[in-house]
Amino acid sequence: MLSSRVDRKRIASLGTAIVGALVLAACATPTPYRPATGNGFARTGYSDEQIEPNRFQVSFAGNTLTSRETVERYLLFRAAQLTVERGFDHFVLVDRDTERRTRTYATPDPYWGGGYGGFGAWSPYWRFHGPSFGWRGGWGGWGPYGGGFNDVRTVDKYEAMAEILVGRGPKPANNVRAFDARAVIENLGPRVQMPEQR
Repeated sequence: MLSSRVDRKRIASLGTAIVGALVLAACATPTPYRPATGNGFARTGYSDEQIEPNRFQVSFAGNTLTSRETVERYLLFRAAQLTVERGFDHFVLVDRDTERRTRTYATPDPYWGGGYGGFGAWSPYWRFHGPSFGWRGGWGGWGPYGGGFNDVRTVDKYEAMAEILVGRGPKPANNVRAFDARAVIENLGPRVQMPEQR
């Protein structure tokens, strides 16, 4: 009788995990070009802040499915778009940086019983990768990544930031950090994924 209840509980846990994974997979797409939402590691989209009349800080943060190249492209597109919105013609990248942020997630094992030697002590073999010691594995155990986890994965996401100076008229000659805003919009625009209209 006890075994039957435990089996039903394990099957229900497994079913919930599978449904959750399918739902996440269905809506998992790279971050589209849109204003920033969320905060912390979950923050995605573009944001900007005016520092002086002709100086702005611009950023774009992607999710874990958004490539570094896309994040940097969207940053330049936002800088160009902001320049035109404010009535200017060109912008100069004063400072630019792309930051990679990493998170490790551990998915609980629905079959883990949480103890040694008695009821529910069975656990699968687990493996995980740590930055300082490479791939590790073992049977069961306690601790961060010990028994009770059947999937440990590390994900990266990128955020690009820049400080720009905006100006009117043609871009400064012989300055590789200067961009014609309308040319940037025209050239990058076809490769910018806008959010779906609802």
